[in-house]
Amino acid sequence: MTAQQQPAQQQPAQQQPAQQQPLSVGIHDIAIATGHHVLELDDLAERLGVDPAKYHVGIGQDAFSVPAPDEDIVTMGAAAAKEVIDRHGVEGIRTVLFATESGVDQSKAAGVYVHGLLGLPQNVRVVELKQACYGGTAAVQLALGIIARAPHERVLVIAADVARYDVDTAAEPTQGAGAAAILVSADPDLVEIEPAAGVFTADVDDFWRPNDRSTALVDGRLSVSAYVDAFVGAWDDLAAQGGPAYEDIVRFVHHQPFTKMALKAHRKLTQHVGVPFDESELATGFTYNRQTGNTYTASLWIGLAALLDLDDDLGGERIALFSYGSGSVGELVTGIVRPDYRDHRRQGRVGALLAARVPLSVDAYRELHASGAATSVDVERPRVTAAPYRFVGVRGGARHYEATGQD
Repeated sequence: MTAQQQPAQQQPAQQQPAQQQPLSVGIHDIAIATGHHVLELDDLAERLGVDPAKYHVGIGQDAFSVPAPDEDIVTMGAAAAKEVIDRHGVEGIRTVLFATESGVDQSKAAGVYVHGLLGLPQNVRVVELKQACYGGTAAVQLALGIIARAPHERVLVIAADVARYDVDTAAEPTQGAGAAAILVSADPDLVEIEPAAGVFTADVDDFWRPNDRSTALVDGRLSVSAYVDAFVGAWDDLAAQGGPAYEDIVRFVHHQPFTKMALKAHRKLTQHVGVPFDESELATGFTYNRQTGNTYTASLWIGLAALLDLDDDLGGERIALFSYGSGSVGELVTGIVRPDYRDHRRQGRVGALLAARVPLSVDAYRELHASGAATSVDVERPRVTAAPYRFVGVRGGARHYEATGQD
């Protein structure tokens, strides 16, 4: 047999490296808190001599939450976070991100107060984030990045705000108060957030609160148009980043300064992409926000909580979340709802929370409104709230908080 006739020597097959499955990161749990009181917009309409439909239909709101004198963003944020910690413990939580535009201090992060109230370990980083109502989504995006690098960790995101406008203004009926605590982790129970995101920023003076004011300034018409521009712009950027087609998204959840604004923006998007507009597809995500009023950084996440709590047919489906912060920054993200999400939600919890609020007369609400500005003057706050934590008052110029012993 010649050399040419020798059978070719078989080379050992090269071992291929095992392919890693993409890391699934997203929302593991979400909890909601709100103020002790509620003002029904029917009562405000009667006081002002306007048709209640101006509120129920015109802006799409029914009521708004009002904090008790011993409540603020810290107490609401801590109450929501406590619910998450009670369910999942503190293991792996090395980061707390507190998003708000109602900060109680220009230096100290509100999350540091929450860290103390919850008794979290000391080996935790705590940061406060601000960009109007968009801050909560910015915090979630930062959390996703942390988990992508350290999948064994979990991040606690808190978004809490008190929306305050001057009385007898067009914005007064859109006030509100509330908080959302979001646990971000690998292999989440509720929603896996997809990598592609659409973003949009424009320098617009549609809403702002200077350092010397306790109430915001707003150009209502410009705010609506800026919101619409950000939504459509974020959609176009999401498409450019390889995001899904409109038809592949079964539900949208919006930031809701008032629910009618979200409807206007969504109608514009459907015209932009050439699909029919069905406002009923957004209704479930409006359920809680119609009662809490505008909660700024928490608004989008309260809308998501409503969708997950009240829609039984989302397992395995794609949803889209649009966040908007005046000034302005918008972001549109998508996520896949986990097939067994219904096993992990807490149906009835938020409804019971809203039903337990104590009604206020218009006079009582306005008295609270007048005394609601932050102060460094020493003051003791009366015991009112039935929430787990309360704002005790200011002593020596420093704010003090305590547990109430109530859940």
